[in-house]
Amino acid sequence: MKIGIDSYCYHRYFGEWYRGLQSDPAERRTVWDFLARAQALGVHGVSLESCFLPWDDAGFLSRLRAALDAAGLERVWAWGHPNGLHSGARPEEAESLRRHLGVARALGARVMRICGGSRHTRPAEWAAHRDGLLALLRPLCDDAARHGVVMAMENHIDVSADELAELVERVDSPWFGVCLDTANNLRLLEDPVRVARVLAPYTRATHVKDVLSHRGDPRSFGFWPSVPLGQGAVDLPQVLRLLADAGYDGLLAIEIDYLHPDHGDEDGALARSVDFLQRELRVLSAATPSAAPVPGAADAR
Repeated sequence: MKIGIDSYCYHRYFGEWYRGLQSDPAERRTVWDFLARAQALGVHGVSLESCFLPWDDAGFLSRLRAALDAAGLERVWAWGHPNGLHSGARPEEAESLRRHLGVARALGARVMRICGGSRHTRPAEWAAHRDGLLALLRPLCDDAARHGVVMAMENHIDVSADELAELVERVDSPWFGVCLDTANNLRLLEDPVRVARVLAPYTRATHVKDVLSHRGDPRSFGFWPSVPLGQGAVDLPQVLRLLADAGYDGLLAIEIDYLHPDHGDEDGALARSVDFLQRELRVLSAATPSAAPVPGAADAR
């Protein structure tokens, strides 16, 4: 496994913040600033949030790929913020996803993080939710295969671990798996270790996140702000062991969304998170024999 960072860590600097929880930092950064930060931190890869980039500009994509190649950075392309396929309710979004598979290929990304929906779009009944997503995802697997890009659907505070596992099993394609967010399902009051145990066999990308209770309603987003890795409620050493045992060998992409107000700024929180992962991977490497490849991953490369 290799350390990476997701550009969503700097969403405020790209012009988006959670109203009522965050403020405008009165500073803007570019993707080139983000790549420079990734290099300064010594990480192996990046996950790039398409919502902050002019992805439909071929010249920009060519320049971005050249910069990623020159820096030797592995990359994941990320589509679907904030609502993705709207939990299966908007078939027109499948065409957007299809176009982004081509963008991912153009950038040299083998994996694309996708969102099936969000906490705002989840239907009341799982059966309807599942069937709506299946109708969109199954045909998209043919496009993913054609582009050579695996779609990795995030647990985006919209599905339980068991629901997402069921969805992956029903799609039944090596071109569709999971982007495991290590903390999101705690916001649904699920045990993060159990979530990792259920989803690790299907994981093709990650958001490595830690959260800590703050104040208010435990079922609200604001109750669970992000903190630097290792300082929150998620047993990340155990989650990393489960990923290693499942043979996951991709990026551990650190993500910060709503940073806890007592934990400084994004730069500092990210640096501390990189340090934490470096230590944990050294411990894991000393204790864990070489893992077998992820089932189906060889077929998707």
